[in-house]
Amino acid sequence: MSLNTSVFPRGVRPLCTLAAVCAATGWGAAADIAKPTVTRTELGFYGLPSVIDMPTADMMPDGEFAFTASTFAGQTRSTLAFQIAPRLMGSFRYSSIRNWNSDGFDTYYDRSFDLRLQLLTETARRPSITIGLQDFIGTGVYSGEFIAASKSFGDSLTVSGGLGWGRLGSYNPIGSTGTRPVTTPDEVGTGGTVNSDVWFRGDVALFGGVVWRPTPKWTFHAEYSSDAYVQETEQRDIFDRKSPLNFGAEYAISRDFKVGGYFMYGSEIGVQLQVNLNPARPPVVGGQEPAGSPVYQRPSRAQAPELYTTAWVGSEPTRITIRDALADALLAEGMEMEALHLDATEATLYLRNKGYRSGAQAIGRSLRLMSTVMPPSVDTFTIVPMVTGLELPSVTYARSAVEQNVIQADGAEQMLAIAAFGTAPDEPAAEDYAPFVYPRFTWSLGPYVSTSLFDPANPFRMDVGVQLTGAWQPAPGWLFAGTVQKKLIGNLDQNSETSASTLPHVRSDFTLYNKYGDPAMRDLYGAYYFQGSSEVYGRLTAGYLERMYAGVSGEVLWAPFDKRYALGAELNYVKQRDYDGGFGMLDYEVATGFVTGYWQFTDDFFARLDVGRYLAGDVGATLGLERTFANGWKIGAFATKTDVSAEDFGEGSFDKGIVMEIPIDWFLGRPTRVTERIVIRPLTRDGGARVDVPGQLYQAVYDSRKYKLEEQWGQFWR
Repeated sequence: MSLNTSVFPRGVRPLCTLAAVCAATGWGAAADIAKPTVTRTELGFYGLPSVIDMPTADMMPDGEFAFTASTFAGQTRSTLAFQIAPRLMGSFRYSSIRNWNSDGFDTYYDRSFDLRLQLLTETARRPSITIGLQDFIGTGVYSGEFIAASKSFGDSLTVSGGLGWGRLGSYNPIGSTGTRPVTTPDEVGTGGTVNSDVWFRGDVALFGGVVWRPTPKWTFHAEYSSDAYVQETEQRDIFDRKSPLNFGAEYAISRDFKVGGYFMYGSEIGVQLQVNLNPARPPVVGGQEPAGSPVYQRPSRAQAPELYTTAWVGSEPTRITIRDALADALLAEGMEMEALHLDATEATLYLRNKGYRSGAQAIGRSLRLMSTVMPPSVDTFTIVPMVTGLELPSVTYARSAVEQNVIQADGAEQMLAIAAFGTAPDEPAAEDYAPFVYPRFTWSLGPYVSTSLFDPANPFRMDVGVQLTGAWQPAPGWLFAGTVQKKLIGNLDQNSETSASTLPHVRSDFTLYNKYGDPAMRDLYGAYYFQGSSEVYGRLTAGYLERMYAGVSGEVLWAPFDKRYALGAELNYVKQRDYDGGFGMLDYEVATGFVTGYWQFTDDFFARLDVGRYLAGDVGATLGLERTFANGWKIGAFATKTDVSAEDFGEGSFDKGIVMEIPIDWFLGRPTRVTERIVIRPLTRDGGARVDVPGQLYQAVYDSRKYKLEEQWGQFWR
C-alpha cells in the first residue's frame, strides 16, 4: 500500500504517512491485538503510559482517553491523551514552567503534541515495543523520541526500559546518532512546525523502571531517568537535579480516578491527578427508557375477514382520528409526525426524530406504534425521516414482518435483512400534514458557557450566562431563528491582549467581542432547505450567521444513501459584525467558499477534506480525521494549511485543533439527541479561519445514512 502525501500540507504529511502504515499493517484492527496480561495502564507526568517521567511501551484500552494534571518543581503539565486505535495513541499537552525568566517570559507556557505507535504487542515470551515522538509539533521544549520495551510478570509487576533521544537522551548518553539541531523556543520562532529534522538524532541514553501493583488500589513506581533537564537546571536554575532516580505511589480512588505522589530527582515532590473515560464504558447502563409499545398481532384474514374492511378509507373523520392517534403516540415517545399519507393498504409516515440519537431505534418504535393504530387492512408501512423539511431515504416493511420479528430472538437482524430502503416518496399532500406542524414557533431559555483557553496572562477564562433562542417554521424547509445572550458572571472581558496580526483581523479580535458585546445577539437568520433529488440536498441561509459575521451562504450536498462518501460545495459572502453584538457592521467583507469531501473509510474512522478560500482571503485546505463510535462519541483532530506563511500566521504556524462530540445520553442512560461539541484550539489566529454557518447539511443527513443505521441496528427493537 502506498500513499502520496505530497498533496497534503507539509505539517500534515507525517500524520498521513503514519496513518498509511497503520492501515497497511492492520494495526488499527483490534483483531490483531494480543490480549494484554495487565489491564491497568499507568500514566506518567507527560500524561501518557510511563513509569513516572520515562515512557513505557504500554497502550491504554482502545478508545480510552484520559486527562492528567501533574506538577513538580514549578512545572505543571495538563495533558489530554486519546487511544486513537489499539496500537496508536496521541496527546495534546499544555504546560507552564515558573521562573523561566528567559525568551521574554517569567512563567513560560508551552503547547505540545505527542504520538506513540506500538510496533509489537506483548506475548508470553516477548515484550511489547513502542516507538514515540514527544513534542513533535511545537517549540521543542519537551522534544524527544524513544523506543521502549515493557514486559509484565503476572498482574502485579511490569519492567520497562528503552533508548531516548532529545530530552530523553540528555543524561549519561551511551552514544550518538548524529548532530541534533537546536529546538529551543528562541530557535524555532513561532513554533507549530513538525520537527522531523531532529527525530532520532543526537545523543542516545538508556532509561528504565519498574511498576509494582500489590493491591487493586495501590501502585508503586521506581525509575531511572535519562532526562537531564538541561534547560531547567543548567540554563535557568529552576530546580536542583540531584539524582536520576524517581519514586512514587499511586492510589486508585475508583477505576477512572487516580491520585499519586512522587519524589523526583532527589530534590522535588510531585503530585498527579488522573481521570479516564471510555466511550465503551458509560457511567450509567443504557436502556433505562420505558419499553416500546407492544406490536398488535392481527388475526388472519381467514379468521376475521370483517376486520380487513377498507370502508374506513372513505371516512374523513376516521382518517383524522387515525392520524391524530398516531401523532399523540409518537409525541409521547419523543418523536413527532410531520405528515401521514394513508390509503387502504399502505401508510407512509413522515417522521421527525426528536428523541432518539439512534435512527434505527426511532424507526423500530414508530413501527410498533403504527401497528397499534393502523387498521388491519394496512399491509405496508413506510417511514420517511424528516430533517428541517428534507426528506431522507425511506424504509419500507410488510406489516406481517413487523408482527413476526418483534418476538424473535434475532428479530432486529431479520428486520435489517429485509428492510427495503429507497428514495423518499413525493412530498405529502396538504391534507396529510399533522395539525400545528406549520406554521410553528418554538423557544427556549437556558444557560450557556463560553471559554477562552491558553492565554499566557490567564490560561483559562470563562463566562456563564443565559440565552434565549427562538425559531419559527412557517412552511416545510423554511426556518427563521435567533439567539440573544446575557452574561451573568465571568472574566472573558478582562483579556487585554490586542492582535498584532498582519492579516485581516478576521478572528484575532475576539477579545473585543467579549469586552463590548454584552448583551449580544449571537445570531439572527433565515434558512431555506431544498432537494434536487433523493441524493442531492441544498441550503440557502441569510442574516447574522454567527457572533462575528453576517451575510449569505449557500450549500449543495451530494450524499448517496448507501455509500460511505459524500461531496459538498459551499459559497459564502459575509461582512464582519460590530463588536457590541448589535446590528452594526465593520468595514471588512469577503467571499469564501469550499469544496468538501466526506469519507467514512472504516466503521470507526471518518475523514473530511475542505479545499477553498478562507475568511482572511487565504487559500488552502483543512484535513480532519475522527474516530467515531456507534454510541455517538466522536474524537478527532484537524489541521489547516493555507498560502499564509508561518511568519504571517504567527505563533503556531498553522491552524490545528482537537474536536470531541459527546452524546448526553451516554451520561444519562436514556435517549436524547442532545450532544456537546468541544473544539480545543491551541491558538486562535486569522489564517485558515472559517465562518460558522448554522445548519450545515452533512450533519443534518448523517444519522440517516445507511451505514449509520446499520451500525445502530442493535437498538431497533429497544
